[in-house]
Amino acid sequence: MSDPGSRWFIDPFLEHLEWERNLSPATLRAYRREVLAFVDFASSELDLEKAAGVTPLAVRSYIAHLHTRGLVPRSIARAVASLRTYFGFLAAEGTIPSNPAAAVPHPRDTQRAPDVADRYAIEELLEAFPDTPAGRRDRAAIELLYAAGLRVGELVSLDLGDVQLDQRVLRVRGKGRKERLVPFGKPAAEAIEAYLADRARWRRKNPGGEDDPLLVNQRGGRLSDRSVRRILEQAVRRSADLGHLHPHALRHAFATHLLEAGMDLRAIQELLGHSSLATTQIYTSVDLARLMEVHRRSHPRGKGD
Repeated sequence: MSDPGSRWFIDPFLEHLEWERNLSPATLRAYRREVLAFVDFASSELDLEKAAGVTPLAVRSYIAHLHTRGLVPRSIARAVASLRTYFGFLAAEGTIPSNPAAAVPHPRDTQRAPDVADRYAIEELLEAFPDTPAGRRDRAAIELLYAAGLRVGELVSLDLGDVQLDQRVLRVRGKGRKERLVPFGKPAAEAIEAYLADRARWRRKNPGGEDDPLLVNQRGGRLSDRSVRRILEQAVRRSADLGHLHPHALRHAFATHLLEAGMDLRAIQELLGHSSLATTQIYTSVDLARLMEVHRRSHPRGKGD
């Protein structure tokens, strides 16, 4: 079979994820693997030759195929999330008329929901905000929660002067008014930049006051904790099946995903603003089996059977 990339526009999709979303090589490989698995099924089982021929029924057929292979709900949910993002990109580019995976529900896991939100589901969540003034603000808020591991109170307390976009660093005032510097990535920076013109327009409605909040409501006042929680609840309903995801779960995910990527626990402690390392250890819920495997591969005396 010839390379499906040209017929299914896989390479432009991956380039979009790399340059616009700044995703890691490992995440890009995961997306490529998920999309190619679908393409292989669609070509061999459904005789589909290109993305434009895919219907919601075809996507549902693929999900049924994954069930028959015995994949767990979490793995199937990851496949659905990847296909939603992929076809959403093609629809936005005008390559296909609509996203055939948009209406396909995520499988529900009957087991206890994991404590840490899946990174693929979070990425889908962040892609789901509409390109409207409120949508751009909401995406900036949720991007910062995950990108910087902030508490909700810390997020809504940010002033415009606390954000250094050129260096991608936040000055955060945490518990006890202790300040810390927290870096954030390109996607969060782009989300903030996209929102600033809307913010300036709203602020003109409420120019008074000594503070200059980063996140504002449409009346120009500071966004509240309650509003951020409502924004996240609405976003979860629009996109991935993340259960009852709350803002603090994004803080947990921030810490755990950094630890899984190899960051030192004490560095994570500094980013989270914890006074005690024991508190950070509670946040970073990493699978014991995975830690044992890392130890076996990494420690000079860990390789013996």
